[in-house]
Amino acid sequence: MANLAELPDVAVRILAVAGERHVFLFFGEMGAGKTTLIKGLCTQLGVVDATSSPTFAIVNEYTAPQGPVYHFDFYRIKSEQEAFDLGYEDYFYSDRYCFVEWPEKIATLLPSDAISIRITAQPDGSRRIEIAD
Repeated sequence: MANLAELPDVAVRILAVAGERHVFLFFGEMGAGKTTLIKGLCTQLGVVDATSSPTFAIVNEYTAPQGPVYHFDFYRIKSEQEAFDLGYEDYFYSDRYCFVEWPEKIATLLPSDAISIRITAQPDGSRRIEIAD
């Protein structure tokens, strides 16, 4: 369990679990803390850009010392074809960090070795974070 202020600290543990894997799938209801946790991950990776949810752009690219970091939000897409049109493979298989919000919208396109992170808001305001790798 973590409160929203602790979500960035959880990022250190998530990156440690990931090893060489770079695609992270974030599941959770609207307002669960997905974007906040992704901001924490970006901070740990040394991202120098301001991070925000790419709800309308679908993907944001951030600058980090080890190369670009990609942040996706598939909430608004209507079909997997939109992900194809975006060239999702170029991102997911680039060996760069990819943080994906609303991955269930492109379920059949996701890499099999991606790390799934489920965030669930609890009645007391804390968040339950489950990592499946």
